[in-house]
Amino acid sequence: MTIDMSAWSGRIDSGEGEHAKRWHQIIQPLMPTSPPGIALLGFACDEGVRRNQGRTGAANGPHTLRKALANLAWHPTLPLYDAGTVACDDENLEAAQQHLAERVRALVQAGHLPLVLGGGHETAYGHWLGLSQAHAGKRIGMINFDAHFDLRTSAQASSGTPFAQIAADCAAQGRAFDYLCLGVAETANTSALFKTAHALGVQWRLDTAMNVWQLADARGQIAEFIDSVDLVYLSIDLDVLPAAQMPAVSAPAGFGVDIHVVEALLERIVQSGKLAGADLVEFNPRYDQDSHGAKAAARLAWAITRHLKR
Repeated sequence: MTIDMSAWSGRIDSGEGEHAKRWHQIIQPLMPTSPPGIALLGFACDEGVRRNQGRTGAANGPHTLRKALANLAWHPTLPLYDAGTVACDDENLEAAQQHLAERVRALVQAGHLPLVLGGGHETAYGHWLGLSQAHAGKRIGMINFDAHFDLRTSAQASSGTPFAQIAADCAAQGRAFDYLCLGVAETANTSALFKTAHALGVQWRLDTAMNVWQLADARGQIAEFIDSVDLVYLSIDLDVLPAAQMPAVSAPAGFGVDIHVVEALLERIVQSGKLAGADLVEFNPRYDQDSHGAKAAARLAWAITRHLKR
């Protein structure tokens, strides 16, 4: 896969020495011989959003997010690589998800932690598929920051079906379906979806129960969930954030969970030592306002990498 490094440019603080590095000065194209580190992998796809009757444009998310990350200050953690981008061609979402799964599996088997930049939330199915193949026999718990359960029933895969697809795969394989959804909006999920979540044993926390003064309770719920699984797959659907912080999504939130709360909870998840892979999805630069959305998304990606230990 050809890796386009054109997005990685920015400010250079040459007068402040070797410790004044930014992401664009640190990141390297992934090579077969690269030591284990964090591998950024794009998924340029929003066919699932189109099928789900949403606002398309998230296919351009990976490149724009790379540009937003490029100028952020680098605080040493693990080596950082760009692993290229998987694209969805000819509206063939299913083939793109399989390709994403293959790339994720290869990254994990080479010792890297995949950080996938979507793309719509159809990203999640391909990402989980690759993790499940790479970690056969392991119990993988899914923590999803999202206003939506994404448990829709449909004849076609879409951005609204990934966790329903995962649940079906888990049932077919005899795997546990461990799913915690944080930031669920009652206004955005029908009673049918809540019934489906209940039937599948999904754990969730409403957006109204994710305020700063409820952080301790949320951390406790997350800790119990992490303790019950071997590994954690983390997905952040950026529409969980309030529209004022994240305008650049298909379905902006009328209420949402403040970015301060999301970042505080990310720290608990990443520092558990069980993180197997993470993604940020639904960023749609077509609807951004003065790069507010890109900066918020980049901040969350930065927070994930910041708390990873050597």
